[in-house]
Amino acid sequence: MTYTVQIKVMPLKELLDPQGKAVMDGLENLGLTGVADVRIGKNITLEVMADSPEKAKAIAEEASKKLLANPVMEYYEVSVN
Repeated sequence: MTYTVQIKVMPLKELLDPQGKAVMDGLENLGLTGVADVRIGKNITLEVMADSPEKAKAIAEEASKKLLANPVMEYYEVSVN
């Protein structure tokens, strides 16, 4: 069976996010107030062939650990749809 797996990769909260900072500055320059913080990340969609949703999630977790996210600078969340 084919499962659609979403992987959200974001910078660690403890680290500076230069892209987020640039967007935040841009919003302020446009006069858009009320935004407290901006974090920029990646959304990755995988179509995974697996026997079960749990197996599909395990495959996506392994892909995230080995390739898609840098654990020194990023964290990730996996969901199966």
